[in-house]
Amino acid sequence: MLFVTIVPLTSMAVINYYEYRKALKREIVEPLKMLVSKTRHSFSLFLEERLSTVRFVASAYSFDQLSDEKTLNRIFRVLKKEFGGFVDLGLIDQSGTQISYAGPYELLGKSYLQQAWLHEVMVRGVYISDVFLGYRKFPHVALAVQRFSEDGSFWVLRATIDTERFDNLIASMGLDPETDAFLVNDKGVLQTSSKYYGKVLERCALAVPVGIYGTFVKQEVDPGGQEVLIAGSHLRHPAYTLVVVKRSSGLLKSWYTLKSEMFLIFVGGVAAIMVLVLRLTASMVKRMRDADERREIALRELEHSNKLSSIGRLAAGVAHEVNNPMAIINEKAGLMKDIVQYSTEFEQKEKFLELLSSIISSVQRCKTVTHRLLGFARRMDVQLEELDLNGLLQEVLGFLAREASYRNINVSLHFASDLPRIFSDRGQLQQVFLNILTNAMAAVDDGGEIVITTWEEDIDTVAVSIMDNGCGMSGETMRHIFEPFFTTKRGYGTGLGLPITYGIVKKLGGDIKVQSKESEGTTFTVYLPKKAQQQVGG
Repeated sequence: MLFVTIVPLTSMAVINYYEYRKALKREIVEPLKMLVSKTRHSFSLFLEERLSTVRFVASAYSFDQLSDEKTLNRIFRVLKKEFGGFVDLGLIDQSGTQISYAGPYELLGKSYLQQAWLHEVMVRGVYISDVFLGYRKFPHVALAVQRFSEDGSFWVLRATIDTERFDNLIASMGLDPETDAFLVNDKGVLQTSSKYYGKVLERCALAVPVGIYGTFVKQEVDPGGQEVLIAGSHLRHPAYTLVVVKRSSGLLKSWYTLKSEMFLIFVGGVAAIMVLVLRLTASMVKRMRDADERREIALRELEHSNKLSSIGRLAAGVAHEVNNPMAIINEKAGLMKDIVQYSTEFEQKEKFLELLSSIISSVQRCKTVTHRLLGFARRMDVQLEELDLNGLLQEVLGFLAREASYRNINVSLHFASDLPRIFSDRGQLQQVFLNILTNAMAAVDDGGEIVITTWEEDIDTVAVSIMDNGCGMSGETMRHIFEPFFTTKRGYGTGLGLPITYGIVKKLGGDIKVQSKESEGTTFTVYLPKKAQQQVGG
């Protein structure tokens, strides 16, 4: 259902996104970025040209020559005639005093020692100011360069130019009447007038990103609530940003056309989703019903398997219990048969021999039955093979991993990395550790802990301990845990798990020990020979 729901909506979103981007790039973004980039380049060339002119004058003439007002005035007239835009030209000595001036104002002798721009030109060697009014009461920009005399002193040649050329460069962009363009400095102050967002030297009413190198285009909402497309490009020196603001009204006509097409796709998609969801829901309900039925069958089969397992364990216990008295009966009956057979004077000799033969035959029949019961519960012969005890424990844990995960039981493994391989019976060891781990999980609460540790006990023996932090056992309980049919699991325990476990360990030539304390936990330790030897007897 989720897949069928997402596909149409995702398709619409992807088409929407790419059509929107293509429309922007094709109709607005790319041409606008190119226009802004070219105009920024023109601004940079204009300022660099004027700055290079001032540099040339400062390099071509000495301090003494520029100190002569006639020379300075002649240079100023040439600059104004050939380049245009120059308002005045002044020479400032090392003390910050203007000692020579050419221009329309009375600035001779003015001190600039406390001006921040003078300190900047002293550090950087060159300076281009923001637009300001100053004594002139009209917008202009100051340019200054630093030069050094042969005696190590320095002087500054400073010129101002009007910003009319700024307006001319913006006008040459050929923008439509609804599009605005302006310069703003890194403090957000307008360096040229804007149609909609303020006059020169006012703070720009539009939040414009400044200090971003390269050309950028972004969508914003201006203070008047109008959606606008902002394109900008940053000048490195001075820190101006050329901004073009294009209002969104009438822009993406192709986009609005696409929206109607997308609406049709959306309606068709929703209709298809409704039909498919109904069908999928019906199918899922049917599958869930079938799954429930299969689960019921599996649970019944599992219950039946558990019953068979319990019967098998009971059969093993009964078989072991019956075999011993049957063996005694068989021996006694054989002895009696020998005595009667070798007796010479006995009237009922034939009758007794017939009865004893019947007893022996019945014992053999019982033996066959008990062997079949043992075969049902567990094979009797030990089959030795080389085993990795750590790996075998991992296999057994695999049977119980789901229960441990479901009950949030933490099973910690501390396996000896250099544990030697042993020769023993894989299946019977699996049953031993499965029985112990099953009891441990039954003893701990949800969220409990079981720790399994392996080590080499001595040159002939390895050991495995299984410790849990469950309910533990009392001393009285510990005395009976290896007795058949003794159980603390009232209602579902058979009392044969640990007795069978004990018998298997002993049959393999090992030993098992238990330590337990109520409310603290239990530790089973199994000692196994590196090469098992089948023990004689049940």
